[in-house]
Amino acid sequence: MQITHLVTHSGGFHADELLSSVVLSRLYPEATIVRSREAEWITPGAGRIIYDVGRGYDAAARLFDHHQRPNPLREDGQPYSSFGLIWHHYGRDYLRALAVPEADIEEVHAAFDRGFVLPVDLLDNGAIDPSEAGALAGMTLPELLETLKPVFDDRGEAADDRAFAEALPVARAFVEAGVRARAAKRRAEAMVSEAIVAAGASRVLELPMGMPFRSAVEKAGADHLMFVVHPRGEDWALTTIRKSGGSFENRADLPEAWAGLTDAALEEASGVAGAKFCHNGRFIAVAATREAVMALADLAVAEAG
Repeated sequence: MQITHLVTHSGGFHADELLSSVVLSRLYPEATIVRSREAEWITPGAGRIIYDVGRGYDAAARLFDHHQRPNPLREDGQPYSSFGLIWHHYGRDYLRALAVPEADIEEVHAAFDRGFVLPVDLLDNGAIDPSEAGALAGMTLPELLETLKPVFDDRGEAADDRAFAEALPVARAFVEAGVRARAAKRRAEAMVSEAIVAAGASRVLELPMGMPFRSAVEKAGADHLMFVVHPRGEDWALTTIRKSGGSFENRADLPEAWAGLTDAALEEASGVAGAKFCHNGRFIAVAATREAVMALADLAVAEAG
């Protein structure tokens, strides 16, 4: 059946229906977005998808609201917003529309749901307190998208609809960037896995370019790895490996004697010609050549034991 209308509620908007509109308008680019609370529009019918309005959840009827009781819940009991419902039913097709490889669809879908969609669902339903973000509470994506609504005294005709239309490409940029990042992570994992095999028992993992590597290292159980090297522009980088995603603690730090040094001072401290920079935090160093960065890596491994 051809979808001709994407129907959500009129008035002020929130992140969930705005982000739902991003997904649906990509899949049905010829469909018209209708913002209304009129019964003639929010009643299921041929050619329309209704979301965040309608007081019901019926996927067969293409009705995806979450404000009714009982409200729709995930298998783990956490609440859906309209965004979560739309992602659950249309997210995989959306990923295909963005050319995510079929072999990666399920993992990217789950990762995006867990890291992007679920927080929006929880905030929209009041299941988490925005203050949990601390000083950054006003900088969460839902809060930022809501700043695109008209100010209180902008009551011009169609002000809300105009603001919604202007906010849509902003929301689209965040969604598509989030998908690209997770799809790229899958590609990186495959490359890092190959590099881990090639590294063998070495404590240093060499990669062909900078890329996300920690998840692949953890999945491979490569606990022996301590540092990563890769080209960075015309230079080469030596970086540490964090112990976990939620920590800044590294498996091993770069030598304390290198901290904050550059150029000749770092060459003297390390004894490596071509050493160019070591961050004061001792999590990255840079050298002019592969030979130099590997020498730095060997020294770092030796000191770390």
